[in-house]
Amino acid sequence: MHIELPEKLYYSMGEVTKAFQVNASLVRFWEKEFEVLQPKKNSRGNRKFSKDDIANLKTIYHLVKEKGFTLDGAQEYMKNHKSELHTFDIISKLEHVKAELLKIKAQL
Repeated sequence: MHIELPEKLYYSMGEVTKAFQVNASLVRFWEKEFEVLQPKKNSRGNRKFSKDDIANLKTIYHLVKEKGFTLDGAQEYMKNHKSELHTFDIISKLEHVKAELLKIKAQL
């Protein structure tokens, strides 16, 4: 899955839900279920997601939505298979490069 987000320090809940095409309630639920997902909150309670949070969301989305893991299975997998998750991150970056190259090819 390729996520289109601008280069920023923090992303709002709206930007995150639009990029992942999910409801805000699902992101809030995942925040409760996965301890690796810890967005900062301002005084009003608005969540601000860092790049690490986005990377963790990508992993959670991949495991739950694309691979069909249960939440418990995804939590266990994230704890026990960190090296394989690094491989997923590399594959994700390569898919991004491929998408950019295809855009350039289409413009030529």
